[in-house]
Amino acid sequence: MKTKDIIERSRKFIVPYRVTDGKKFRLKDVDPDDTGEVSAEDKPLAKEMLEAGVEVLADLQDVLYAQDQWSILLIFQAMDAAGKDGAIKHVMSGVNPQGCQVFSFKSPSSEDLKHDFMWRCLKCLPERGRIGIFNRSYYEETLVVRVHPELLAKQKIPRQLITKNVWEERFDDIRNIEQYLSRNGVVIRKFFLHLSAKEQKKRFLARLDNSAKNWKFSSADAQERGFWKEYMKAYEDMICNTATEDAPWYVVPADNKWFTRVVVAAVVIDAMASLDLKYPEVSEAKRQELEIAREHLIGKDDL
Repeated sequence: MKTKDIIERSRKFIVPYRVTDGKKFRLKDVDPDDTGEVSAEDKPLAKEMLEAGVEVLADLQDVLYAQDQWSILLIFQAMDAAGKDGAIKHVMSGVNPQGCQVFSFKSPSSEDLKHDFMWRCLKCLPERGRIGIFNRSYYEETLVVRVHPELLAKQKIPRQLITKNVWEERFDDIRNIEQYLSRNGVVIRKFFLHLSAKEQKKRFLARLDNSAKNWKFSSADAQERGFWKEYMKAYEDMICNTATEDAPWYVVPADNKWFTRVVVAAVVIDAMASLDLKYPEVSEAKRQELEIAREHLIGKDDL
């Protein structure tokens, strides 16, 4: 399949999951088990699509790195066991490590808590020419902190600044920051991997049954399931308030990992292809310099 065909197919593939205006968005309208127009019997085809997409991504990333103007920021948010790590691993498998930076944000450190809620993420933004990946992000401050408001008290924010509008204010701050980044050449794409509670339970039990995967499980994971409804409400509110044209959300069905990875790859391909990336043009002076180097190499005996 030609690169152009893959890019066009990617654009059609992601439309159902793209959210740019959250006013009418409802999480219940997205089925975590959805596989679009690709049935479970077509998994081999999906695998081929992913492999072809990975090759196209590698080519696009090479030009992105050479051009050194744009940067790509991919943000992944999800409940535990939704497949963030796997999606990142498989989709970015062909990308040159020199041009990719991955950061995983867990509980904030004591140093993090001495700064504003976005500080630890903003200092990790990708350089021009690179792809930056946030495995969780500043959005945790509107999710886990909202579900567990006692965490807000540990952030050393002056009490008078923590009002009943604190979440709306954080959404406003995030929208402004993301607009600022977009205006400075950072292309932002955000993914919510939408996993069902039933599938999460199945994956948790699989981790417990497989000794090689025991390390992935913690008792806290199971405890957080008790707040499922609160998290779903927080995720829906987050998407409704921060989905924009500049920084859209992609609510990706996550009950089928093979489908999740195809959609994520399609989104990244579409984002990079939309930039009309080109290798830097060589100036006339540089061409003359290259010709001199060529003549010098040809005129010299082998060492």
